[in-house]
Amino acid sequence: MQSTQQRAATSRVETGGEAKSAPGSVLTGEAALGDWTTDAPGVRRRITTAELAVPYATESARNFARVVPRPEGAMPKVPAGFKVEMFATGLSKPRQAQTAPNGDIFVAESEANRVRVLRDADGDGQAEVSEIFAEGLRQPFGIAFYPVGNKPQYVYIANTDSVIRFPYKAGDTKASGASEVIVSNVSGGGRLAGGGHWTRDIAFSKDGKKLYLSVGSKSNVMEKAEDEPIEERRARIFEYTPDGKNERVFAYGIRNPVGIAVHPETGDLWTSVNERDGLGDHLVPDYVTRVQSGGFYGWPWYYIGGNQDPRHKGKHPELKDKVIVPDVLLQSHSASLGMTFYTGRQFPREYQMEAFAAEHGSWNRARRTGYKVVRVPLKNNRATGEYEDFMTGFLTAGGEVWGRPVAVTVARDGALLVTDDGSNTVWRISYGGSKGRTAAE
Repeated sequence: MQSTQQRAATSRVETGGEAKSAPGSVLTGEAALGDWTTDAPGVRRRITTAELAVPYATESARNFARVVPRPEGAMPKVPAGFKVEMFATGLSKPRQAQTAPNGDIFVAESEANRVRVLRDADGDGQAEVSEIFAEGLRQPFGIAFYPVGNKPQYVYIANTDSVIRFPYKAGDTKASGASEVIVSNVSGGGRLAGGGHWTRDIAFSKDGKKLYLSVGSKSNVMEKAEDEPIEERRARIFEYTPDGKNERVFAYGIRNPVGIAVHPETGDLWTSVNERDGLGDHLVPDYVTRVQSGGFYGWPWYYIGGNQDPRHKGKHPELKDKVIVPDVLLQSHSASLGMTFYTGRQFPREYQMEAFAAEHGSWNRARRTGYKVVRVPLKNNRATGEYEDFMTGFLTAGGEVWGRPVAVTVARDGALLVTDDGSNTVWRISYGGSKGRTAAE
């Protein structure tokens, strides 16, 4: 296996090809619900509440992906004009990633309980430097820099059961001091069968005055009454001051808000959400949405507006009309994870300030879906309701999975980086071979 210190000169660069659907066309209705065989860069979908299936229209599938080695020569697919190459490989299950103001890439290797720093020291699009910034953590995921701006003094890390911070100055590849606990009472978890959804993401508000923390549910849909006390601090996005004080619930009823991001212009908080399982192939859609302060998104009693989960029939009728319909509905069971906004200048203008989200891939669906990165178009900084396949090709022709996108971050040169914990790789997507301008220029 290649190490991250090795240059990826032996890896093939894959340039974008043609999309399967006609330019400008949008798949709607039943066609929008298709599986991985209908995915290709440029394929656009719009799923609405009108497409919601009847619960149990199909059996609840158990179709877990067994990740196979990346076939020789296999590369992800991207749109025409873009190219994809390895930024780093040989990592240990890379999960969330964030770009430091100086251009270093911080990557959470959650299973190894550490955070790694990658650096492209010579600007060739590959990481020559790979150092462990901190280890001995507890399933770290979210990463954020504070104060916001070009001169942060701390790097915040979200463990599964706490938020901590390390002293930091630009260029540090190893923590220069001990960690400080900022939030100690996070409801921690292991995998869903044990302690629940374990990822915790963090982000600072645009003005740097608020710290947001996302916490997924313990259970699938709170099937057991004894879960209710534990769930009181789950399926929520919390808000704090940067010192971890003044806690309030920013939004609730969000089953598993794996990724959160703040829109760079509006300051709105957005999230990428895993919805519930067990209701059939086409329920319930995952989603990407702007999060409304104080908003209720339905879990566990309702979904996608006032649609009641049949496992909670007749419960809490007073909440039905309060459920917010998310902005962008995704194919059910896609497992939408990390998200970001494109702040670079390298991609064409129409991509700037739009959202990207990583779809880790399904298990609760008879035919696989997800295993891709999608683009979420915005108009006047609001979602249009559509989304577009941007990076696909993580399955073999026979449907075996070799790659699983987890997170997306914008490199300082404007390239888009994608972590993949299936092939243990960070992929780099660039446009037209140009290095472009940095986001700061």
